[in-house]
Amino acid sequence: MFSHMTDMDSFETRREYGQSRRKQLPRQSHGRWDPKQRQHSALSLLEQSMRGRVPSLVTLKYERMAASPFGFFRGAVPIMAADLAQLPDTGILTQLCGDAHVRNLGAYAGPDGRLVFDINDFDETIRGPFEWDIKRLATSLVLAGREAGNKNHDCSDAVSAFIRTYCKAVRGFANMPVIDLARYQVHRLQRIAPVSQALLKAERSTALHTLETLTEPAKPKRNESPHRIFKEQKPLLTRVRPSQARAVLASLKLYEESLQPDRRHFVHQYRPRDVAFKVVGTGSVGTRDYCVYFEGNGSGDPLFLQIKEELPSAYEPYLKETGVARHQGRRVAEGQRAMQFQSDIFLGWTTLADRDYVVRQLNDHKASIAVEDLKGQALVEYAEICGELLARGHSRAGEPQVLSGYLGNGRSFEKAIMEFAEAYADQTERDREELLKSKHAPRATAKAKATAEK
Repeated sequence: MFSHMTDMDSFETRREYGQSRRKQLPRQSHGRWDPKQRQHSALSLLEQSMRGRVPSLVTLKYERMAASPFGFFRGAVPIMAADLAQLPDTGILTQLCGDAHVRNLGAYAGPDGRLVFDINDFDETIRGPFEWDIKRLATSLVLAGREAGNKNHDCSDAVSAFIRTYCKAVRGFANMPVIDLARYQVHRLQRIAPVSQALLKAERSTALHTLETLTEPAKPKRNESPHRIFKEQKPLLTRVRPSQARAVLASLKLYEESLQPDRRHFVHQYRPRDVAFKVVGTGSVGTRDYCVYFEGNGSGDPLFLQIKEELPSAYEPYLKETGVARHQGRRVAEGQRAMQFQSDIFLGWTTLADRDYVVRQLNDHKASIAVEDLKGQALVEYAEICGELLARGHSRAGEPQVLSGYLGNGRSFEKAIMEFAEAYADQTERDREELLKSKHAPRATAKAKATAEK
């Protein structure tokens, strides 16, 4: 069991190794961003990322990305992955969220039914240099902060708070007994206004609420008992053909094998009632996403499972030695379990028509923060929570002693990330402008922009 032990297993050796990585990449060097170093066109990378997606939904993804710089950023992981890969890195690896931004932290129900607030989107998860997550989340603080109406110095203060908290948390985790790190919870969440609002929304986001929102009574046929079916809201929610529904339900047999036996037992007590195709998110638009409505102990006991297609992580081409996954749904589920304090009890994976899928509950007490709530001090306080939760995820899945050794007191790293985040936020705004001038610009957006320019 312990045959992997090496000289790196002493606390001091791991810390010294982290310190030695400063020679490979000095902490102040993280501030560099020069768009002239790009070896790619931002829009060409976006176009490449659309391959394999549902063609009729590609326009919708461009529309959501065109809506704002932060909206563009949410859908532009392939661009940032390529940009980060062009920069020197520390070589300090951990499990990355991959799409770390302010709205990919959220509330959900833990296995014991209590609400959890944590990183909650792992479509791009992969093992990679820890600073890639930090640079992405820091940039998102600037872009979301600007969208909420904050001035640049407020956004810089938020990034500073994010990095200070991250470094402080990592130092604490590096000195903590391993089992205490595994059990570590953040207890001040209710005092942070944006998080408190998300938790309140999550309390209302029950399975019964989803039942009322997404389903409606079916028109009864002869000898058929009353039941509910998905309420179509095309193109966002569409019931599938019976043949497709059968294929989706058949994929659940393989999914069950990814669950622990006790959780498999609970899944067996639910019966499927309907299947629909659902459009989700910004970065995920165009991937195949199915929802299955089940009933357990009567009609008042609904369960909704999401069967979501997972493409390879956008970082995989740049991390061949550490990042090639055999099954993309398994990559997502295991990355999520590695970083989260608690994960969905029905989290698993399956394969359908030679495509990989992750399976999880849909809308079970899930809620995220609203960008408009990130104003002034609320932005700074939320940034601190982001820092602590990301530090916990990285430390759970990696080696906090190595991270702590590299970061030290964090001051030079903090200054550099502030510089990078502002520069890359500006770059994102320029990339979005390029989208608005391209053939992919949504017609309404392009027309409005042309009118404004006149």
